[in-house]
Amino acid sequence: MGAPHAQRAIVTGANTGLGYRTALELARAGVGVILAVRSPERGADAAERIIADVPAADLRVARLDLGDLVSVRSFVADELDAGPLDLLVANAGVMLVPRREFTTDGFEMHMGVNHLGHYALTVGLLPAFLAVPAPRVVVVSSLAHWRATKLDPSLSVAGKYSPMGAYGQSKLANLLFVAELHRRYRSHGLRAVAAHPGWSATELLERDDDPGFTTKLSRQATQILGSSPEAGARPQIFAALDPSINGGEFIGPSFAVRGRPRPGPRSRAARDEGNARWLWDISAEQTA
Repeated sequence: MGAPHAQRAIVTGANTGLGYRTALELARAGVGVILAVRSPERGADAAERIIADVPAADLRVARLDLGDLVSVRSFVADELDAGPLDLLVANAGVMLVPRREFTTDGFEMHMGVNHLGHYALTVGLLPAFLAVPAPRVVVVSSLAHWRATKLDPSLSVAGKYSPMGAYGQSKLANLLFVAELHRRYRSHGLRAVAAHPGWSATELLERDDDPGFTTKLSRQATQILGSSPEAGARPQIFAALDPSINGGEFIGPSFAVRGRPRPGPRSRAARDEGNARWLWDISAEQTA
Protein backbone atom coordinates (compact mmCIF):
# COMPACT_ATOMS: atom_id res chain seq x y z
CA MET A 1 0.00 0.00 0.00
CA GLY A 2 1.30 3.47 -0.88
CA ALA A 3 1.80 6.40 1.44
CA PRO A 4 -1.37 8.12 2.71
CA HIS A 5 -2.64 11.01 0.62
CA ALA A 6 -1.52 14.39 1.97
CA GLN A 7 -4.49 16.73 2.04
CA ARG A 8 -4.30 19.93 0.00
CA ALA A 9 -6.60 22.93 0.38
CA ILE A 10 -7.13 26.36 -1.17
CA VAL A 11 -8.45 29.28 0.89
CA THR A 12 -9.36 32.42 -1.03
CA GLY A 13 -8.79 35.71 0.75
CA ALA A 14 -6.50 33.90 3.20
CA ASN A 15 -4.37 36.88 4.17
CA THR A 16 -6.88 38.48 6.53
CA GLY A 17 -10.00 38.08 8.66
CA LEU A 18 -12.04 34.90 8.32
CA GLY A 19 -9.78 33.54 5.59
CA TYR A 20 -6.65 33.96 7.68
CA ARG A 21 -8.22 32.19 10.65
CA THR A 22 -9.40 29.38 8.38
CA ALA A 23 -5.96 28.92 6.83
CA LEU A 24 -4.39 28.91 10.30
CA GLU A 25 -6.72 26.19 11.62
CA LEU A 26 -6.30 24.07 8.50
CA ALA A 27 -2.54 24.31 8.96
CA ARG A 28 -2.94 23.25 12.61
CA ALA A 29 -4.89 20.22 11.34
CA GLY A 30 -1.96 19.21 9.12
CA VAL A 31 -3.54 20.26 5.83
CA GLY A 32 -1.33 21.80 3.15
CA VAL A 33 -2.79 25.23 2.39
CA ILE A 34 -2.56 27.43 -0.69
CA LEU A 35 -3.22 31.02 0.33
CA ALA A 36 -5.01 32.43 -2.72
CA VAL A 37 -4.76 36.21 -2.46
CA ARG A 38 -4.79 39.33 -4.63
CA SER A 39 -1.60 40.64 -3.03
CA PRO A 40 1.28 38.12 -2.84
CA GLU A 41 3.09 40.47 -0.45
CA ARG A 42 0.19 40.41 2.02
CA GLY A 43 -0.13 36.68 1.48
CA ALA A 44 3.54 36.19 2.34
CA ASP A 45 3.06 38.21 5.52
CA ALA A 46 0.06 36.04 6.47
CA ALA A 47 2.09 32.88 5.80
CA GLU A 48 4.84 34.14 8.12
CA ARG A 49 2.29 34.75 10.87
CA ILE A 50 0.84 31.26 10.44
CA ILE A 51 4.28 29.66 10.55
CA ALA A 52 5.04 31.57 13.74
CA ASP A 53 2.07 29.73 15.31
CA VAL A 54 2.44 26.46 13.40
CA PRO A 55 6.15 25.97 12.54
CA ALA A 56 5.47 22.77 10.58
CA ALA A 57 2.78 24.41 8.42
CA ASP A 58 2.81 23.46 4.74
CA LEU A 59 1.92 26.71 2.99
CA ARG A 60 2.13 28.26 -0.45
CA VAL A 61 1.06 31.74 -1.53
CA ALA A 62 -0.52 32.18 -4.97
CA ARG A 63 -1.99 35.25 -6.64
CA LEU A 64 -5.71 35.17 -7.42
CA ASP A 65 -7.92 38.11 -8.37
CA LEU A 66 -11.52 36.90 -8.40
CA GLY A 67 -12.56 40.08 -10.19
CA ASP A 68 -10.50 39.14 -13.26
CA LEU A 69 -11.26 35.90 -15.13
CA VAL A 70 -7.81 35.90 -16.73
CA SER A 71 -6.33 35.71 -13.23
CA VAL A 72 -8.80 32.97 -12.25
CA ARG A 73 -7.92 30.87 -15.32
CA SER A 74 -4.19 31.28 -14.72
CA PHE A 75 -4.58 30.21 -11.11
CA VAL A 76 -6.70 27.21 -12.10
CA ALA A 77 -4.14 26.07 -14.69
CA ASP A 78 -1.34 26.20 -12.10
CA GLU A 79 -3.34 24.29 -9.48
CA LEU A 80 -4.43 21.60 -11.93
CA ASP A 81 -0.75 21.06 -12.70
CA ALA A 82 -0.04 20.81 -8.96
CA GLY A 83 -2.24 17.72 -8.61
CA PRO A 84 -5.29 16.48 -6.66
CA LEU A 85 -7.20 18.88 -4.42
CA ASP A 86 -9.20 18.00 -1.31
CA LEU A 87 -10.75 21.27 -0.22
CA LEU A 88 -11.65 24.74 -1.40
CA VAL A 89 -12.85 27.40 1.03
CA ALA A 90 -14.39 30.13 -1.13
CA ASN A 91 -14.03 32.85 1.47
CA ALA A 92 -12.89 36.02 -0.33
CA GLY A 93 -15.42 38.70 -1.09
CA VAL A 94 -16.45 42.31 -1.16
CA MET A 95 -19.16 43.92 0.93
CA LEU A 96 -21.17 47.14 0.81
CA VAL A 97 -19.45 48.72 -2.18
CA PRO A 98 -21.11 52.16 -1.99
CA ARG A 99 -21.66 52.73 -5.71
CA ARG A 100 -22.20 50.27 -8.54
CA GLU A 101 -18.72 49.20 -9.58
CA PHE A 102 -17.64 46.57 -12.08
CA THR A 103 -15.02 43.87 -12.31
CA THR A 104 -12.48 43.65 -15.12
CA ASP A 105 -14.98 41.53 -17.07
CA GLY A 106 -17.90 43.92 -16.57
CA PHE A 107 -19.77 42.15 -13.77
CA GLU A 108 -21.28 44.10 -10.87
CA MET A 109 -18.58 43.95 -8.19
CA HIS A 110 -20.44 41.99 -5.49
CA MET A 111 -21.79 39.40 -7.92
CA GLY A 112 -18.57 39.26 -9.93
CA VAL A 113 -16.24 38.64 -7.01
CA ASN A 114 -18.45 36.88 -4.49
CA HIS A 115 -20.18 34.51 -6.92
CA LEU A 116 -18.96 34.49 -10.53
CA GLY A 117 -15.26 34.49 -9.70
CA HIS A 118 -15.73 31.62 -7.27
CA TYR A 119 -17.97 29.79 -9.73
CA ALA A 120 -15.25 29.92 -12.42
CA LEU A 121 -12.63 28.90 -9.88
CA THR A 122 -14.60 25.92 -8.55
CA VAL A 123 -15.72 24.56 -11.90
CA GLY A 124 -12.23 24.98 -13.32
CA LEU A 125 -10.77 22.97 -10.45
CA LEU A 126 -13.27 20.08 -10.73
CA PRO A 127 -10.75 17.70 -12.35
CA ALA A 128 -8.48 18.12 -9.31
CA PHE A 129 -11.37 17.61 -6.88
CA LEU A 130 -12.63 14.51 -8.65
CA ALA A 131 -9.16 12.94 -8.41
CA VAL A 132 -9.66 12.38 -4.65
CA PRO A 133 -12.34 10.24 -2.96
CA ALA A 134 -14.07 12.84 -0.77
CA PRO A 135 -13.40 16.42 -1.88
CA ARG A 136 -15.16 19.31 -0.20
CA VAL A 137 -16.12 22.82 -1.32
CA VAL A 138 -17.10 25.37 1.32
CA VAL A 139 -18.68 28.60 0.08
CA VAL A 140 -19.03 31.46 2.54
CA SER A 141 -22.45 33.10 2.32
CA SER A 142 -24.24 35.39 4.76
CA LEU A 143 -27.46 36.02 6.66
CA ALA A 144 -27.80 38.93 4.24
CA HIS A 145 -29.07 36.45 1.64
CA TRP A 146 -32.49 36.73 3.37
CA ARG A 147 -32.74 40.30 2.02
CA ALA A 148 -32.87 38.99 -1.55
CA THR A 149 -36.39 37.63 -1.95
CA LYS A 150 -35.60 36.59 -5.51
CA LEU A 151 -32.58 36.45 -7.78
CA ASP A 152 -32.14 39.45 -10.08
CA PRO A 153 -32.08 38.16 -13.70
CA SER A 154 -29.55 40.87 -14.61
CA LEU A 155 -27.20 39.66 -11.85
CA SER A 156 -27.33 43.15 -10.30
CA VAL A 157 -26.21 44.99 -13.43
CA ALA A 158 -29.54 46.78 -14.11
CA GLY A 159 -32.09 48.65 -12.02
CA LYS A 160 -31.73 50.70 -8.86
CA TYR A 161 -28.55 50.04 -6.89
CA SER A 162 -28.13 49.67 -3.16
CA PRO A 163 -24.97 48.29 -1.50
CA MET A 164 -26.83 45.92 0.81
CA GLY A 165 -29.18 44.84 -1.94
CA ALA A 166 -26.30 43.93 -4.26
CA TYR A 167 -24.45 42.18 -1.45
CA GLY A 168 -27.56 40.18 -0.55
CA GLN A 169 -27.98 39.14 -4.18
CA SER A 170 -24.43 37.79 -4.28
CA LYS A 171 -24.92 35.89 -1.03
CA LEU A 172 -28.15 34.35 -2.36
CA ALA A 173 -26.18 33.33 -5.44
CA ASN A 174 -23.61 31.64 -3.19
CA LEU A 175 -26.30 29.44 -1.66
CA LEU A 176 -27.92 28.58 -4.99
CA PHE A 177 -24.49 27.68 -6.37
CA VAL A 178 -23.77 25.35 -3.44
CA ALA A 179 -27.14 23.64 -3.88
CA GLU A 180 -26.55 23.00 -7.58
CA LEU A 181 -22.91 21.97 -7.13
CA HIS A 182 -24.02 19.46 -4.51
CA ARG A 183 -26.82 18.15 -6.74
CA ARG A 184 -24.54 17.69 -9.74
CA TYR A 185 -21.49 16.16 -8.06
CA ARG A 186 -22.54 14.42 -4.85
CA SER A 187 -22.61 11.10 -6.71
CA HIS A 188 -18.90 11.69 -7.42
CA GLY A 189 -18.20 12.03 -3.69
CA LEU A 190 -17.96 15.83 -3.66
CA ARG A 191 -19.54 17.53 -0.65
CA ALA A 192 -20.57 21.14 -1.29
CA VAL A 193 -21.54 23.09 1.81
CA ALA A 194 -22.23 26.72 2.66
CA ALA A 195 -21.28 28.58 5.82
CA HIS A 196 -21.84 32.00 7.32
CA PRO A 197 -20.11 33.85 10.17
CA GLY A 198 -23.18 35.34 11.82
CA TRP A 199 -22.52 39.00 12.57
CA SER A 200 -18.76 39.27 12.30
CA ALA A 201 -16.47 42.30 12.10
CA THR A 202 -14.02 41.57 9.29
CA GLU A 203 -11.79 43.58 6.99
CA LEU A 204 -14.37 43.28 4.23
CA LEU A 205 -15.74 46.45 5.77
CA GLU A 206 -12.45 48.36 5.78
CA ARG A 207 -12.58 49.97 2.34
CA ASP A 208 -10.85 53.11 1.19
CA ASP A 209 -13.90 54.84 -0.27
CA ASP A 210 -16.52 57.48 0.45
CA PRO A 211 -19.63 55.52 1.50
CA GLY A 212 -23.09 56.96 1.84
CA PHE A 213 -24.61 57.50 5.27
CA THR A 214 -26.47 54.17 5.45
CA THR A 215 -23.44 52.15 4.35
CA LYS A 216 -21.18 54.00 6.77
CA LEU A 217 -23.61 53.36 9.63
CA SER A 218 -23.84 49.64 8.76
CA ARG A 219 -20.07 49.32 8.74
CA GLN A 220 -19.67 51.13 12.06
CA ALA A 221 -22.37 49.04 13.77
CA THR A 222 -20.77 45.82 12.59
CA GLN A 223 -17.31 46.86 13.73
CA ILE A 224 -18.67 47.71 17.19
CA LEU A 225 -21.19 44.90 17.72
CA GLY A 226 -19.93 42.10 15.46
CA SER A 227 -18.03 39.09 16.73
CA SER A 228 -14.28 38.70 16.21
CA PRO A 229 -12.85 37.09 13.06
CA GLU A 230 -11.80 34.16 15.26
CA ALA A 231 -15.42 33.53 16.26
CA GLY A 232 -16.79 34.33 12.82
CA ALA A 233 -14.52 31.78 11.16
CA ARG A 234 -15.70 28.84 13.29
CA PRO A 235 -18.62 27.86 11.02
CA GLN A 236 -16.49 27.68 7.87
CA ILE A 237 -13.74 25.80 9.71
CA PHE A 238 -16.38 23.35 10.98
CA ALA A 239 -17.76 23.04 7.45
CA ALA A 240 -14.27 22.37 6.11
CA LEU A 241 -13.10 19.80 8.64
CA ASP A 242 -15.93 18.18 10.58
CA PRO A 243 -16.59 14.56 9.53
CA SER A 244 -20.34 14.95 10.11
CA ILE A 245 -20.71 17.15 7.00
CA ASN A 246 -22.64 15.35 4.27
CA GLY A 247 -22.98 18.22 1.80
CA GLY A 248 -25.79 20.66 1.17
CA GLU A 249 -25.80 22.13 4.70
CA PHE A 250 -25.72 25.82 5.63
CA ILE A 251 -23.49 26.06 8.70
CA GLY A 252 -23.67 29.06 10.99
CA PRO A 253 -23.61 30.09 14.65
CA SER A 254 -26.19 28.29 16.78
CA PHE A 255 -27.89 31.56 17.79
CA ALA A 256 -27.86 32.98 14.24
CA VAL A 257 -25.31 35.71 14.90
CA ARG A 258 -23.21 34.03 17.63
CA GLY A 259 -22.63 30.59 19.09
CA ARG A 260 -21.25 27.17 18.20
CA PRO A 261 -21.46 26.04 14.55
CA ARG A 262 -24.44 24.02 13.45
CA PRO A 263 -26.67 23.60 10.35
CA GLY A 264 -29.27 26.34 10.03
CA PRO A 265 -32.09 27.50 7.79
CA ARG A 266 -31.89 29.35 4.50
CA SER A 267 -34.48 31.46 2.74
CA ARG A 268 -37.14 30.12 0.40
CA ALA A 269 -35.35 31.84 -2.49
CA ALA A 270 -32.14 29.97 -1.61
CA ARG A 271 -34.03 26.66 -1.85
CA ASP A 272 -35.41 27.29 -5.35
CA GLU A 273 -34.06 24.41 -7.47
CA GLY A 274 -35.12 26.04 -10.72
CA ASN A 275 -33.21 29.22 -9.91
CA ALA A 276 -30.19 27.18 -8.88
CA ARG A 277 -30.11 25.45 -12.27
CA TRP A 278 -30.67 28.77 -14.08
CA LEU A 279 -27.86 30.44 -12.14
CA TRP A 280 -25.46 27.60 -12.93
CA ASP A 281 -26.22 27.87 -16.64
CA ILE A 282 -25.97 31.67 -16.80
CA SER A 283 -22.78 31.61 -14.74
CA ALA A 284 -21.25 29.12 -17.17
CA GLU A 285 -22.24 31.36 -20.06
CA GLN A 286 -20.95 34.54 -18.42
CA THR A 287 -17.59 33.07 -17.41
CA ALA A 288 -16.89 31.04 -20.57
